[in-house]
Amino acid sequence: MPHIRRVAMLSVHTSPLDQPGTGDAGGMNVYIVELSRQLAALGIEVEIFTRATSGAAEPVAELGPGVLVRHVDAGPYEGLNKEELPAQLCAFTHGVMQIWAGHRPGYFDLVHSHYWLSGHVGWLASQRWGVPLVHAMHTMAKVKNAALAAGDTPEPAARVIGETQIVRAADRLIANTTEEAAELVTHYAADPPRTAVVHPGVNLDRFTPGDGRAAARARLGLPPGAFVPLFAGRIQPLKAPDILLHAVRELLDADPSLRSRLVVPVVGGPSGSGLARPERMQKLAARLGIADLVHFHPPVSQGDLADWYRAANVLVMPSYSESFGLVAAEAQACGTPVVAAAVGGLPVVVRDGHTGFLIDGHDPVHYARALRRFADHPALSERLGAAAARHARRFGWDATAADTLDVYRAVVEARRFTRGGLRSGHG
Repeated sequence: MPHIRRVAMLSVHTSPLDQPGTGDAGGMNVYIVELSRQLAALGIEVEIFTRATSGAAEPVAELGPGVLVRHVDAGPYEGLNKEELPAQLCAFTHGVMQIWAGHRPGYFDLVHSHYWLSGHVGWLASQRWGVPLVHAMHTMAKVKNAALAAGDTPEPAARVIGETQIVRAADRLIANTTEEAAELVTHYAADPPRTAVVHPGVNLDRFTPGDGRAAARARLGLPPGAFVPLFAGRIQPLKAPDILLHAVRELLDADPSLRSRLVVPVVGGPSGSGLARPERMQKLAARLGIADLVHFHPPVSQGDLADWYRAANVLVMPSYSESFGLVAAEAQACGTPVVAAAVGGLPVVVRDGHTGFLIDGHDPVHYARALRRFADHPALSERLGAAAARHARRFGWDATAADTLDVYRAVVEARRFTRGGLRSGHG
C-alpha cells in the first residue's frame, strides 16, 4: 500500500483552535483536532487550513507535534456568519494556493475536507495538485431540512447544490455511520463503493469515570444528593435543549417533591440559528417556572466538560439531527448514561436499555418518563453508567485514525492505478 506522508486538512468555517460549544465550533472541531493528532502519531504530517477570524492570529500555529494550523485571510476577520462564507471561498482558495506554491511539487499526498464549504476548496485544490479528495460532510442540508425543529431556519438551496457537486467530485466520502452512508446514497446519489464508514472517536485518556460523581460534584459546587440531568452542547433549535426544560416541567408536575433535589445544568453557548434569540432558553425557563433549577454555564474546556459529565446522573440529548453524537460518546466514556433522540448516529453510540434510553420523537412527556426512572432509582445511573463506560471503549480516536488511514491509502492507490491504466491505454 502507498505511504502517506502529508495531508492537507481543510476547515473553512471553524478553526480547530476554537472552543467547542460556542459559535460554530462543536463536534467537528473536536473531530479534526483529535484525528489530526492521531494521524501525526502514525507518522503523517497534517496541515489544517482555516479562515482567519482575528488579525492577531499568527499565520501558522502548532496544534501539536506534526500538526500545523494555517490561518488564511479571506474576508473580514469578524462579523461574518456561516451563511455569508460562500462569498469568501475564492479568497480562501487563493490563500491556500499561495501557501501551496511555497512547497515543492507533490508535497501533499491528498486533501481531506470537512463540511461542504471546505469541500469546494478541496475540489479545486485536488484538481490543481493532482491528488485525491477525501471529504467528510459532518452534516447534510437535506437531512437537516427533513428534521427541522419548530421555527428553525431551513438550510439554503445553494448548500444543497454545493453538497451534490462535492459528492460527485470527491474520490472518497467518509460517513460517520452506515446510516449516514445510506443517506448520502439516498439524498445525493453517492456511489456506494466510494463511500467509507469511519466512526468518530472519544479521547479515552481525558473522558474517563475518573474519581467518580461525588468528587466531580464537589469540584463543581453541585449538591451531593441532587438529581442532575445535564445538557451539554451548542444552544440552538437543532440540539433541542428546550425539550429538556419542558421535560423537567413535566417531572415536577408529576412529582413536586423533586424540586428540592433537582439541578439542571445547561453547558454551552448560543450557536447557528440560536444566535437570533440568545436569551430564549432563559426566558423559557422563567415561563415554565423552573428558572431556579436551570443553571446556564458558558462553554468549558474538555477537561472541565469531563467533570460535568461525571457529575450528572444522566446526559440528555434530544437533538433533531446528529451525524454521530460525540457528546453522547464522551458522556458514556465518563460513566454517565444517556437519554437521547433516536436520530442519526445516536442509535450507534447509545445502546438502548443498556447504556441509556433512546426516545422516538421529541415529546417532552417521553423524555420526562425516562428521566423519572433515573430519579426514582439512583442505582440505575450506576448500572447503566458502568455499561456505558465499557461501550465507549469501542470509540477510541486511535481506531478512527487507523481506519481513516486505510481510506487514504486505498484512494491514493486507486488514483495511481487509474493514472497507470490511462497511460497504458494511451500508449
